[in-house]
Amino acid sequence: MLIVAERINSSRKSVAQAMEVQDKGFIQNEARIQVEAGADYIDVNAGSFIGEETELLKWVVEVVQETTDVPLCIDSPDPEVIKVVLPLLHRPPMVNSITMEPVRLEGILPLVAEQKAKVIGLCQSEDTLAETVDDKVRLAGLLVEEVSKAGISLDDLYIDPLVYPISSNPVSALAVLEAIERIMKEFPGVHTICGLTNVSYGLPSRKLINRTFLVAAITKGLDAVIMDPTDNALFGALKAALAVVSKDEYCMEYIAAFRDGRLA
Repeated sequence: MLIVAERINSSRKSVAQAMEVQDKGFIQNEARIQVEAGADYIDVNAGSFIGEETELLKWVVEVVQETTDVPLCIDSPDPEVIKVVLPLLHRPPMVNSITMEPVRLEGILPLVAEQKAKVIGLCQSEDTLAETVDDKVRLAGLLVEEVSKAGISLDDLYIDPLVYPISSNPVSALAVLEAIERIMKEFPGVHTICGLTNVSYGLPSRKLINRTFLVAAITKGLDAVIMDPTDNALFGALKAALAVVSKDEYCMEYIAAFRDGRLA
């Protein structure tokens, strides 16, 4: 299970404040604790700063790369921002994200191919937010076609079927679970990924909903997740689910997590 660590995101008030005053120590500590908690990629996002996103993201990339060799996930919908930041990276990155919207697809996909990056593809187009299973799978197929035409391996494509809050769309989580299963079967070699926080928006005890959704998604074949790896309850649920679905041989990762005190 590939873990993209989500904490360095300007939508978090403390992170936005650190970016504003260029608090290097705060950002580096956020990177460090996520790496120690098992992150495979560190997502970096400065999207809350309209007009300043490029310069702030360049600064964040610089200070995070001083701290760790773990590769970065560059999180921006703006092709121009991504174009400026990608050459600064020390290791092949992940890009978050493309959609079937022409501006993002045509602006970002060539950069992904040039940098030999991994890429997250959202099941979204100009006229479809993909709320149904069929729409999610159809858009996943279109993403597979476009990525293949660009010469990018399907092993580098991570499809996000997009979950919406179950407080307002009660069947959204179910639609995503079925879509994950179909995508993994219909497009061999591709990966699926999901951010967890949308599913619980507007509900109490959100972390419980997030954990439950993650476990259910793993049973359907989800093999990557955008999450906070320092959340031991969430991390423990992930390790337990992988053991249950036989993706952790002899439960060795689960046992190691227990020994490290990571199973809350």
